[in-house]
Amino acid sequence: MTDTSGDPAHLIPANRVLRRSRRTWRVLFFVALAAVVLALVGRFSLEQGGPGDRIARVTIAGTILTDRERLKVLTDLADDAAVKAVIISINSPGGTTAGGEELYEALGALRAKKPVVATIDELGASAAYMAAIASDRIFARRLSIVGSIGVLFQHVDAGKLLDTIGVDLDKVQTGPLKAEPDINEPMTGEVRASLQALVNDSFEWFVDIVSERRGIARPETLALADGRIITGRQGVETRLIDAIGGEAEAIAWLESDKAVAADLPVVDYFPEPETGWGGITRWLGKSAAEAVRSGVDQAMSLDGLVSLWHAQASM
Repeated sequence: MTDTSGDPAHLIPANRVLRRSRRTWRVLFFVALAAVVLALVGRFSLEQGGPGDRIARVTIAGTILTDRERLKVLTDLADDAAVKAVIISINSPGGTTAGGEELYEALGALRAKKPVVATIDELGASAAYMAAIASDRIFARRLSIVGSIGVLFQHVDAGKLLDTIGVDLDKVQTGPLKAEPDINEPMTGEVRASLQALVNDSFEWFVDIVSERRGIARPETLALADGRIITGRQGVETRLIDAIGGEAEAIAWLESDKAVAADLPVVDYFPEPETGWGGITRWLGKSAAEAVRSGVDQAMSLDGLVSLWHAQASM
């Protein structure tokens, strides 16, 4: 308790009023803080969908690699009774063949348990198209880029450069194909043949699943599998996709053809939204992050077989 014995008599009531005012402001501050925290927690709870039936959205963007977190999300969605359907939102030039295969297999297992529909925004090529065909139906914009059915193995021959600067690479290997191709020489002979066999094996599997999933005869599929990219409109004509549209059309199709109830909320499941204080921090810092975000895409190095359409602006 504050000692007021030394205060003049006329100041004692004023001090009491001041102390009461401070207490009142402290109470109001903590009440306001609690209200803000509850509002933010409620906001991020809504982002998670809360209780009740819903449609899950899984976003596949950028370069596709194998991903344990994404695989777990897809596996869990198959057993989630509250999720009545899944939308796969794609905007990707592709990625590794292993990443595309993982997605294709996981989406196939998910499709066996509930409706799965794919939507392609600007780009759904190569391994991204591989993921799309695992769905029950594919929607794309009229001018989306789709296709690029193919596999490649890239190699840089820097031999002339190394000769110019006087660098010589040497190695001891257990066989003629170990650690080949080498950076200081072109792919020739047995080395090229072994890598071509590797590419061909992956390509044959890619063609097979396109033919099977899209109901296109294999010779006709092979004719489309020369690596070309096509628009969404051309994709409808060639039967590589089903219809022109986006998420709204995908939801309408789920309602009309898969008996999914109208007006179900669509909830993001992957990438997983941050929750708790991490999510609150993300939300509070979003404007600042957007202010300093670079528009320059980061280059990514992919080792091994890739099923990728080269478009730096879309990576």
